[in-house]
Amino acid sequence: MPSQQKPRSVIVIPFYNHSTSLLDVVSGALEVNDSVMVVDDGSTDKGADTLAKLSVHFIHHEKNLGKGAAIKTAAKEAQKLGMTHMVTIDANGRYNPADFHLFSTALENKPDSIIIGRRNFPKSEVPALSRFNRGLANFWFRIQTGRSLSDVRCTYRAYPLAVLNSLTLRTRRNSFEVEVLTKAAWAGVSLTEVNLSNYDHRSDRQKFSFPQVIDNLRVFLFNFHLTMRSIVPWPHQKLIGQDQSKEKITVLHPLRSIKTLLTENTSPKQLATSGALGVFLGTFPLIGFHNIAILFAAGYFRLNKVVALTTSGLCVPPLVPALCIEAGYFMRHGTFLTEISIKTLGYQALERVYEWLLGSLVLAPILAGMAGGIIFLISLFLTRNRKNSP
Repeated sequence: MPSQQKPRSVIVIPFYNHSTSLLDVVSGALEVNDSVMVVDDGSTDKGADTLAKLSVHFIHHEKNLGKGAAIKTAAKEAQKLGMTHMVTIDANGRYNPADFHLFSTALENKPDSIIIGRRNFPKSEVPALSRFNRGLANFWFRIQTGRSLSDVRCTYRAYPLAVLNSLTLRTRRNSFEVEVLTKAAWAGVSLTEVNLSNYDHRSDRQKFSFPQVIDNLRVFLFNFHLTMRSIVPWPHQKLIGQDQSKEKITVLHPLRSIKTLLTENTSPKQLATSGALGVFLGTFPLIGFHNIAILFAAGYFRLNKVVALTTSGLCVPPLVPALCIEAGYFMRHGTFLTEISIKTLGYQALERVYEWLLGSLVLAPILAGMAGGIIFLISLFLTRNRKNSP
């Protein structure tokens, strides 16, 4: 959904019992942008009273619905006001409102992108746990989407309202900011990062409270849900680059649906790489975990999951494991294993698994290269024939 008009942005500040920092944040936002919207998410500390003399758009939730709900409410209201984008900043005073210009500049160049702030994380100021959490969030985002971001957990962001109001977003609390990035990436929306000039790390050293533990647990469980959803070879909602002519996935037409699934990431190079990945991992003795490993890896590298799973079937016993065991046995003893008995396959089973692993280190790259090369040539031939056909 390309945007043609010049961006009109509103700064959105959701808050819940932030009376000590709210006035400074809102005042700072008004210094850099005329349009500021604050959302009182059921606060009980009368922090909204500190804003009485400021010219802001004010929204009030009667009860605490969660940060995600506050952002979604603001998005709908901002669109009614004729805005095209919203920039969200926390009310806790940790972000600098003056960095708004970084987002407005980025939006002028990429109006259809979600812009995410990138915080500076000096080791001397930030606890190891915070750095670990940041790295873990980035890793899971890569697994879920195949895309790389430096600071997925940063909540200083700019959203195109057309994108935000079109995505199917189900969460209302802190999990929202995980959901919106992941589903935007699935939908084909561009994600861009900007370096923030300042970020207050002091509260990173505070002890966890019980509500924070609950929030972190909720985010973890939702992240797990997104990860499981990402490895299922089923198309996601698309907003950008959507092919309207593509058949829908439905159990009523299984063969047609399989054909559609196979066209996900289907350039000859992508097909070949997907097939090579399936054979490569299928060669290793990941007994009982081949499919899980392949789905995670295909998601991480943005490859075709169906093709990767299908080609891994070429490595099922007995042929490929037997070749790997023979290669591993030769590497250990200088001769090939010729005796097939209860002793060699039963009592010495752990030795055979070890030899399977050794052999796979040699054969996996070779077999993967062969499979990828064959798939590339076949898919290239079929692609050219399809283009040349009337």
